Amino acid sequence: MKTYKRFRYPSEIISHIVWLYHRFCLSFRDIEELLAARGIIVSYEAIRRWCLRFGQAYSALLKKSQGRLGDQWFLDEVFIRINGVQHYLWRAVDQDNNTLEILVQAKRNKRSALKFLRKLLKSNPVPNRITTDKLRSYSAALKVIGSSIPHDIDQYKNNIVEISHQPTRQRERQMRKFKSPGQAQRFLACHAVINNHFRLQRHLLKAKHYRFFRERAFDMWSQITCVQNLEMA
Repeated sequence: MKTYKRFRYPSEIISHIVWLYHRFCLSFRDIEELLAARGIIVSYEAIRRWCLRFGQAYSALLKKSQGRLGDQWFLDEVFIRINGVQHYLWRAVDQDNNTLEILVQAKRNKRSALKFLRKLLKSNPVPNRITTDKLRSYSAALKVIGSSIPHDIDQYKNNIVEISHQPTRQRERQMRKFKSPGQAQRFLACHAVINNHFRLQRHLLKAKHYRFFRERAFDMWSQITCVQNLEMA
């Protein structure tokens, strides 16, 4: 059980710090300075520990409450270099660019595609269509699963997921590369869920509707993060 007992600062400040770190491209030292400007003195190392301790619990609770996402899946993999070794970040998004699942793996062969698809299908309802690039690993993995889901590999139709990698690249640069596959998996999984919750596609909404949904997102965040006990993921 995650608890706020024996923490010097109240849950509102801790949850605000985790929100700042995962919602914006800020370092721990950036957040330390922002808080200091408002009279809240806390070290960047404490901020790092809080984000590590509470980020996964927050994102797990948000994921439980988010409901069903889109029914069209777009899958892609992009290389990331960790300690000089090339790995691959597998990502699935829906038609609204919500991240459905991410998985850091050492390969991009059939076995890796199969592991990713099984993880994706386990945590999400079956989609109406899957769109990927022309990587043969996807087709081979879908064949092993025995999937009857329509599979689209037409050129340019997968652009939505390719664009979704941009925030990851931005955070990778800001963090001066990921330090281990486990650290990359933990951070990016939390980052994806929290950003899904607050990314409201403002360009599709009138200002009053955007403000309403934004306020609702903040209310849910407060309800989830500011209780005295948090269930473990």
